[in-house]
Amino acid sequence: MCAHRCRFRHKDMEWKIPKKKQDNRMKWTRALSAWFAVMSLESVSGTLRRLYLVPVAGELRSHQIGMTVGCIIIFTVTWLAIDWIGSRSFRMQLKVGALWVFLTILFESGLGLLFGYSPDRIIADYDLSRGGLMGIGLLFLLFAPALAASLRHHLRYRKPG
Repeated sequence: MCAHRCRFRHKDMEWKIPKKKQDNRMKWTRALSAWFAVMSLESVSGTLRRLYLVPVAGELRSHQIGMTVGCIIIFTVTWLAIDWIGSRSFRMQLKVGALWVFLTILFESGLGLLFGYSPDRIIADYDLSRGGLMGIGLLFLLFAPALAASLRHHLRYRKPG
């Protein structure tokens, strides 16, 4: 047995992590999968908003509606995935949220550049003074894992009556 408590069998060079330790770790690949689900649903929502809502409600109003729908999407996916992800502490939930924010900024910026938007136009989406609401969405995304976990815990352990 190695010094760090894994079982290393020298014959066939196979690492075995004890089951107990393996089950207690947060699964980052699951956090990435949940983020991918959020981005996929947000992309569909954004496309539908652009095609059907902007012509009827206008740019600003459709952005406001889109922000509300986006927060609902984020919270719903997070609510469904938070136990599966395995982030048990507030600190880990914040780390998941920070990862999601970082990946979202990369995704949104890359997509904006791909569609030919200028960097100034992309930054405007995050600037409240210029009508951008993405900053609010990112703030919600940062705390969504902690909010969902807290609400799930509260509902799971509430006292009847």
